[in-house]
Amino acid sequence: MRIAIFDFDGTLYSKETFQLLMDHLKHHPQHGPKYKSFFRKILPLYIGYKLKLVPEPTMKERSMQIYANALHTLSKKELDDYFFEMKESMREGFNKDVINRLNQHKDDGVHVMLVSGAYTSLLHAATGDLGFDTIIGTDIPFTEDGMFNREISIYHIQGRRKNDKITESLAGKNIDWKNSFAYGDSISDLPVLELVGKPVAVKPEERLERVAIERDWAIL
Repeated sequence: MRIAIFDFDGTLYSKETFQLLMDHLKHHPQHGPKYKSFFRKILPLYIGYKLKLVPEPTMKERSMQIYANALHTLSKKELDDYFFEMKESMREGFNKDVINRLNQHKDDGVHVMLVSGAYTSLLHAATGDLGFDTIIGTDIPFTEDGMFNREISIYHIQGRRKNDKITESLAGKNIDWKNSFAYGDSISDLPVLELVGKPVAVKPEERLERVAIERDWAIL
């Protein structure tokens, strides 16, 4: 079984999801008033990151938590609807070359996976009609009755955590890793790219581009 693993931000989606999330909250007709409180909470974290006092993985995970906390009054159904409102805006930012690769892999019978640190519900909303076999993202915790659970911290899927989730989802399957593919744009995608025999750097940032050139990886 061959697989093709796609990152989302900067790869399938050419922009940054969190910026879209912030803009959506800020201008939302119903939830817009929550933006000021959200911004006050996230600003010290961002400043700490820019001053190199807060590591990037920590900054990203806490940012995801702060954003979700801002919408804690929404049920799972309401939050799914909230994310679905962003579908068209996100589709406008999709990389057509990556979409072509995705469709080619599907035609070739390759198991296609979307693995991202973005909220799982948002990934389903944005890519529901693209035909991914597996979608792995960052889950927002809910109680059994579908309400936001603030007692459980968000576990942000990034770096080697992606590998753990990929391995978990493919447990029991015979994977032809040598002839499998992975697509990513940043150095944080390196652990996933190194899993396969056919890694592809998509519009890579400088650090990943250097690695791709040194290792003779494909660059899209």
